[in-house]
Amino acid sequence: MPNTLLRGATIVTMDQQGELPQGDLLVQGERIAAIAPRIEAGDADVVDASGCIVIPGLVNAHMHTWQTALRGVAANWTLLEYFQKMHAGLATAFQPDDLFIATRMGALNQLNCGTTTLADWCHNNPTPAHNDAAIEGLLSTGIRAAFFHGTPKPDPKPGQVPFWEVPHPRAEIERLLKAHQGQSLLSIQAAVLGPHYATLEVAMQDFRMARELGLIASLHQGGGVARTPDGWERLEAAGLLGPNINIVHGHALSDGQLQRFCELGMSFSAAAESEMSQGHGHPITGRLRRFGRAPSLGVDLESVLSGDMLTQARVALGMQRSLDNVAYRETHGTIPPTSTITAREALSWVTVEGARMLQQLDRIGTLAPGKQADLVVIRASDLNMQPVHDAVSSVVFQTSLANIDSVMVAGRWRKRAGRLLAGDLSADLARLCASGEKITRAMGLVH
Repeated sequence: MPNTLLRGATIVTMDQQGELPQGDLLVQGERIAAIAPRIEAGDADVVDASGCIVIPGLVNAHMHTWQTALRGVAANWTLLEYFQKMHAGLATAFQPDDLFIATRMGALNQLNCGTTTLADWCHNNPTPAHNDAAIEGLLSTGIRAAFFHGTPKPDPKPGQVPFWEVPHPRAEIERLLKAHQGQSLLSIQAAVLGPHYATLEVAMQDFRMARELGLIASLHQGGGVARTPDGWERLEAAGLLGPNINIVHGHALSDGQLQRFCELGMSFSAAAESEMSQGHGHPITGRLRRFGRAPSLGVDLESVLSGDMLTQARVALGMQRSLDNVAYRETHGTIPPTSTITAREALSWVTVEGARMLQQLDRIGTLAPGKQADLVVIRASDLNMQPVHDAVSSVVFQTSLANIDSVMVAGRWRKRAGRLLAGDLSADLARLCASGEKITRAMGLVH
């Protein structure tokens, strides 16, 4: 792998080095070797990055990538409709090939949009073949991925044990861990039901499994009445809560619970646009901030909305500013003197906090010597970007997919000069569309 020198860019490190208004970044192998105002090229391939902003690769901390072939299908559904029409309906028509093409194309779109790390929360995987196909889809793209192994959620048939009474299949996770041991760009984690969606016995068993296997246990929290109302208290009493527990959404948690979970080092992933659209409630961003914590962010559902992580940063920022502004006006009768949240904080939600949630902040999430060379080159000379007065603000508020010039993962270009380096995708796109049509027709959703 040749060394690469990015020359003359504005570099937003999100690390202790801060920002370089004009600087160079040297990549050796899969790691960043140096960041400085001027670096001698040596034998490196020199990339003229003048007029560009370089940022850490974005981290999508929560996405159900298996739904890529269903883009837009759930755009007008509430969460209750989604449960019935997606999990008890469309999901049941998926074959392993459907998971492969959806996951591959969803992951490629993430790279195209500047995401270098994807937490793929796969919970439509009734057989080992489904899991293998989804992971094959991830590996085919070169994205850095965490495969969160989940379980399907169909309506139980007569005489069948409902999904909320079935413990997570430990043997299957152990198989995946063994099969993919040593993969540099892939980790295997657990997407469990948790106390909101499972019995206490199942939640206890799943949390113990994750602890024993050294996995992150990620779970949805919110969306209706909890199946185990006192589950969190019982899990804490059993000593099963800690930094390996990730809560997605987090609605229906009391302030006391949220504060306690922050003290225990648990992580939180919000999906602001999806949550506001489907009826979860307001994202917990502001509540976390009161306890000195911050969320990671995820797209959640491309069956509802776009896969662009910078859009997620803007939506989460705008929503929390609005809540804060309204609260101030109600108390003081006037517009607040300044904003509560900066653009830099929002950018950290889709870089630093995503890496922290995946327990990989020592490797990704910021640009620093020794870290993995996961980065995004934004073309700041474009019409919609000029003039750039503040690089971070321009990234968060002005940047769109059109400006994502290049994307690097572990020292390898995955997008270059505005073009995704994935070959001719026409056959894959046709396959994706055929999959989506087959699934929607099978469930009677013909557009």
